[in-house]
Amino acid sequence: MKSSKLARRQFLSQTALGTAGLACGLRAHASANDEIRLAFLSCGGRANELMGSFSKVPGVKIVGLSDPDSTRVAKAKTRFPDAKTASDLRKLIEDPDIDAVVVATCNHWHCLAAIWAMQAGKDVYVEKPLSHSQWEGEQTIAAARKYQRICQVGTQQRSDPMQKELKAFLHEQQALGQIQRVQVNRFGVRGPIGKRKDPLPKDPNVDYDLWLGPAADRPVFRNAWHYDWHWDWNTGSGEMGNWGVHVLDDVRNVVFRDSVQVPRRILGGGGRMVWNDAGQSPNVHAVAFDTGSFPVVIGLSNLPDAPDGKKSPDFPGPGSGYVVYCQAGRLEGQRGSAKAYDIDGKLIKEFKGNGGSAHQANFIEGVRTRKSELLNADVQVGHDSTGWCNFANICYQAGDSSHIEDKAESARDFPGWQKLIEQMVGHLNAHQIDPEDQALRMSHWMELDPKTGRFVGDYAQQGNALIRREYRSGYAVEEIT
Repeated sequence: MKSSKLARRQFLSQTALGTAGLACGLRAHASANDEIRLAFLSCGGRANELMGSFSKVPGVKIVGLSDPDSTRVAKAKTRFPDAKTASDLRKLIEDPDIDAVVVATCNHWHCLAAIWAMQAGKDVYVEKPLSHSQWEGEQTIAAARKYQRICQVGTQQRSDPMQKELKAFLHEQQALGQIQRVQVNRFGVRGPIGKRKDPLPKDPNVDYDLWLGPAADRPVFRNAWHYDWHWDWNTGSGEMGNWGVHVLDDVRNVVFRDSVQVPRRILGGGGRMVWNDAGQSPNVHAVAFDTGSFPVVIGLSNLPDAPDGKKSPDFPGPGSGYVVYCQAGRLEGQRGSAKAYDIDGKLIKEFKGNGGSAHQANFIEGVRTRKSELLNADVQVGHDSTGWCNFANICYQAGDSSHIEDKAESARDFPGWQKLIEQMVGHLNAHQIDPEDQALRMSHWMELDPKTGRFVGDYAQQGNALIRREYRSGYAVEEIT
């Protein structure tokens, strides 16, 4: 197989692009009134939702469809019969008649697909989480700046006008007084993904090499090919990267107003409990973020409230949202709505939003105007929020089952942590899980340098070993200089 460097060189040569040739990719940007010709570099579930959203934006035409699964391309083709199709996304990336692409692939493809597209002069809408590993997110930012591309990340709640109201309520009006701490929740019931004795056979409709892309070629022991890649570290980012990025992005936006890009310290732990399946990412996860200002904790679980239950555990606040505890009350926020309570628990104000339905139109506005500052979720913002999730996952992977109680105790005085741990222990007990179970693991406090985004201190070696992944030959993300 050709080396990744050679493959990239040939790809750029074939597209006749590079820094000097970017004008070739600007066909639709000469006039703000021109039609924007959009290609989708995958045709899965989220991509199909986005096809509907982008189709509603005036002046946008979906002209390209790609997916390594031929059945998905064929299905999408029935919606857009005039669109070009390809199993290899590079065919659409190199097409000079395409202005922008939507990357809603598996997580492990996000950055490489986005970078290739920007190198070919395309603007990019890339789904969350931006990156599968922190280093490649940095390269995606560098590519957007070097090639002067518009790059928006799909944390769509950024485009909900309600967020501006919430920031004014908390900060300008100080309606609830001083912010004290934040608890973030992601409690959504899922099920096990199976654990086969023999590897899952390759789907004859899927080009396996293209589907795998940058990821390592390893046998898959789950029952389903699609979607459940989320719970395999080789291709996914677990529930923290799947849903955690949305709620943590809300907190970074509403509570911190994006002032904290990288936390100072993180401690976290959890496990993949009960299911005994082929998944690797935790289905129970608790993390503390020392930000240097407002302390943040997040609790996450995909288990029901009881072994025979069907609903999520009953924790304070929204099941997928956050609670901002303040001197004079609390604010509970989630997608599309929020409620404010006084110190006695009386509801004093409700906020209604739209969940960010204009996010795709916001991207197209950036494409037309060439002004990245108009984007609600520019690639830098998306990288920062994704980073909190990447760092949380790193802490989990760097942790172990030794001295869990002592590690948790080291954060006893961290605001909100002890309360969260008590809640999580109660949740585990409902499933007859001992908090000292060997399947559970926890990290020590792991320090980060906010300037470099790298771990420092006693556990730097373990943490930094997971900042950048190993790439399969021919599909490497290379450093952008």
